[in-house]
Order: sequence, then structure tokens, then C-alpha cells
Amino acid sequence: MYIRRHVEKALLKRAEMYPAVIVTGPRQAGKTTLLKEVKKGLNYVTLDNHNARMTASETPSLFFMQYEPPLIVDEIQYEPGILHNVKMIADETKRKGQFYLTGSQAFHLMKDVTESLAGRAGLLELLGLSYREIRGVAVDSEFYPTAAHVDAVKA
Repeated sequence: MYIRRHVEKALLKRAEMYPAVIVTGPRQAGKTTLLKEVKKGLNYVTLDNHNARMTASETPSLFFMQYEPPLIVDEIQYEPGILHNVKMIADETKRKGQFYLTGSQAFHLMKDVTESLAGRAGLLELLGLSYREIRGVAVDSEFYPTAAHVDAVKA
């Protein structure tokens, strides 16, 4: 059973603004589940798969022929070298929402993203389920730590 996440709207908003959306967060937070649910039907590849990772590393052009965008690439931290190819494809096609990348090791991943995808990627951090998400309380906006926002979403 899928539990709706409060970041879903933010994810879709970033996909309208950028060629790539990068979802980071701790292991088992639900990054892949979120993307597969919100972006149903997209091509999917995980770089946990040795063959996919080797293809991405050795022949990135073949990798992107085999796994065509729009595409979810899971565990991008295992082969951050393909971020250069993501940049090239994004620059060539100028299409928004082509790539959805996940990574668990945010610090190292962010270094590669800022160098490779500056201005081409919207970032989103996904943490574990909140109490509101578990209870099914709808929140239609991103969290901002202001008194007005907290008052507006009290449940």
C-alpha cells in the first residue's frame, strides 16, 4: 500500500521547471517508491544492477539508448559520471522532466550535481514518513518554518 507523500506536489513542480529532478535522502525513505508512484510508466533502471552500472560507466551513450528518457535512474551515486551525459541530453533536447535521479549519499552526490547539472536540476530531499503522512492528513504546500505556515497546516 502506497502512503501519499507531502513532497509529491513539489516533485511535480520541479519536473515542470527542470530537465532533471534529484531526490536524495536516507536509505529506505521511499525515494524510489515515490518516483514510481508519482511518475508511473516511466522507464526505470537501478545502478545497483552491475550490468547497468558497467554500461553507464563504459559506454554512457549506449546506456541512454538502452534506457531512454523520460527515465528514473536509481542509486546515481554509484555512477555519477553519467551526470555529464544527462547534462548533454538536457541541453540538446531542452525538455523538462526527462530525468528523475535518486541517491542516498547526498553530500557526494550534491558535489557532482553542482558541477554537472547546475541550473538543470531541481533538488528534493525525502525523509522518513511523517506523522501526518502516516495518518493521511493532506498538506498541499511545502513546509516553511514560519508561524503562518504552521498555523495553516495544523491538524
